Amino acid sequence: MTRILSTKKLSKALKNKLSDAKIELVEKNFIQTKSIDFETSQLNEYLVFTSKEAVKSVLKSDVKNVHSISCFCVGSKTRNFLEKKGFIVLESADYAEELIQIIESKYKTNSFTFFCGNIRRNTIPDFFQQNKIVYNEIVVYKTKLKQHQIKEPFDGVLFYSPSGVNSFLKKNSLENKTCFCIGTTTAKALENKTNSIIIASQPTVENVITEVIKYYKRL
Repeated sequence: MTRILSTKKLSKALKNKLSDAKIELVEKNFIQTKSIDFETSQLNEYLVFTSKEAVKSVLKSDVKNVHSISCFCVGSKTRNFLEKKGFIVLESADYAEELIQIIESKYKTNSFTFFCGNIRRNTIPDFFQQNKIVYNEIVVYKTKLKQHQIKEPFDGVLFYSPSGVNSFLKKNSLENKTCFCIGTTTAKALENKTNSIIIASQPTVENVITEVIKYYKRL
């Protein structure tokens, strides 16, 4: 029987999908996120979110008038969550690289407040700086690596973020393992570590599971 390792715990529905496909699952959270207290000196014309964690942290805080400002975000899950919580999402994209293209073509004269975690990529801040776009950045949650050594054998490993990749590699190797990644950014973190990478057609956990089932059905 095929056994896979997920580097974060999955929902019951996704576990059932895997067991229906006769795929055994080992799951561990390799990263932990935690909301932190933060100061908001000012909010600019638009808010930028790249994860649900950032939205959750902002909602936990006592930031005033946050719902009255339109948002830009990365990821369909982040968009759905924002809309569910009463925010207006003006623009969204699957990747930060795509979002900055939208900003470049339509919003270069506007100002932004970027809510992020302590471990974040430079794509958005670099773009703002290079284009002299007015922005402020507020760290609203912390990502901590949780290292586990996996003793039992497994065939494939599922990754959802570069932090998850880094955490996994601290105590485990990728020898003879197929890697399934939520998106290109996560896959990039595996460069020079393995050639066996499959990227989900859309960056959602559900699509990662779809790729896993498709891959092992073919074997």
